[in-house]
Amino acid sequence: MEHVFFCTGHELKIKNAVKAEGLYITDDQERKYLDLESGVWCTSIGHGNPYVNDAVKEQIDKLIHAGFCYSSEIMEYAAKELLRVAGMEDGKCVFLCSGSEGVEVTRQMSRTLTGRGLSMTLHDSYLGSYSSLSEESGGWFLLDWERCKNCPVQQTCDETCHLFAEVPEDISEFIFEPGSSSGLVNFPPEKMIENLADKVRALGGKVIVNEVTTGVGRTGKWFGFQHYRMEPDFIAVGKGIGNGYPVSAALLKGEDAEKLLDKGFHYSQSHQNDPLGASVVFSVIRFIENSDLVTHATVCGDYLYKELEGLVDGKLVTEHRGRGLMHVLEFADPAMVQRVYSELIEKGYIVGNRGRALRIDPPLIIEQNELEVFLDVFRDVLMGLSDTKPA
Repeated sequence: MEHVFFCTGHELKIKNAVKAEGLYITDDQERKYLDLESGVWCTSIGHGNPYVNDAVKEQIDKLIHAGFCYSSEIMEYAAKELLRVAGMEDGKCVFLCSGSEGVEVTRQMSRTLTGRGLSMTLHDSYLGSYSSLSEESGGWFLLDWERCKNCPVQQTCDETCHLFAEVPEDISEFIFEPGSSSGLVNFPPEKMIENLADKVRALGGKVIVNEVTTGVGRTGKWFGFQHYRMEPDFIAVGKGIGNGYPVSAALLKGEDAEKLLDKGFHYSQSHQNDPLGASVVFSVIRFIENSDLVTHATVCGDYLYKELEGLVDGKLVTEHRGRGLMHVLEFADPAMVQRVYSELIEKGYIVGNRGRALRIDPPLIIEQNELEVFLDVFRDVLMGLSDTKPA
């Protein structure tokens, strides 16, 4: 690869992938790799899913792209389905190209409605690759909830907690990422989040949930916020809703959509509300529902949780966190994470790695027997390293 610029910070382990089908990626040497990272959370229902592919092929022969002054019926079908599973039936949907764009657009909408310029998020959130989202200096308030992780009263947390006193009165919106934390899989306590949302609303602010990684069945519910008793004003959806195709969406309440139009809000780009992307979204939702994959993610996730929990020994593996089919193991030494990651690649398994954390986020179509085979290999790798001193 002489002319492709790889600037992700990740080393390439598969130099020339030539095919992907279901759970597996095949390279030019005909080696198969089980993708337990779901293409970085993107291929939620498996690589090259034939149901989605057929929908794409059909739509390509009809209409791929729509401009600003015309529409297509498939957009309405897809928007209605996405709003339904999100519990926002009276809302509106804008189809976009990336999860980062979804978060950015909802933030712009919220600021237009509130007339304020200060966004709040938790200190360990990852909201996107745009500088307006990643450079959290001007216009941002980061709420440090580190002390809350081991709080003995976190399940009865109320507004008397010091955390709520820190929320600025001029807040525009609270952007909540329900469990990813830049891939480190931290799930904030229910009462804390519910009370924070109530506090922000009482101050006249809005609530946005970033479901780019936690949505589309990943956590055993359609969306991660559904593990909390809350109703967001905006939802940003991406990654898994396109199953590898670059489509995302911003969802908002119908009443807020009307207010935005009254205020003259505009947002436009060349690939907004495209029919091809909408057809992908529609087919992904239909496939997940027809195959009952949200329930399946819960069942397989419960099994995976129990097995991974048993790998925590306090020495090599120090902690496990997970929900549905989103899991992370933390290691005592980041060098060990890299060794485990590399050995699993050699044995034909792709996982995610970041610092001390090893991520396991398989496609929702994975079966328990496939997890069992992987776990046997994984245990062997850990066993081989258990007596090895950190590098």
